Amino acid sequence: MKFAITLEKDEDGFIVASCPALPGCHSQGKTRQEAVANIEEAIRGYIASKRKHGEPLPTTD
Repeated sequence: MKFAITLEKDEDGFIVASCPALPGCHSQGKTRQEAVANIEEAIRGYIASKRKHGEPLPTTD
């Protein structure tokens, strides 16, 4: 599954990454690369949690 992400710089200079298709799935990093790596890990954890609890997986439209 592939999901779109958004990246924004916050007031402290960190890059905040979010996945709009997955409510509450956010991460951050000091660099763009770190933020992307962190949000990819957060997405994997989000999906693993959904599967573990038998909840429906989001679609990637």
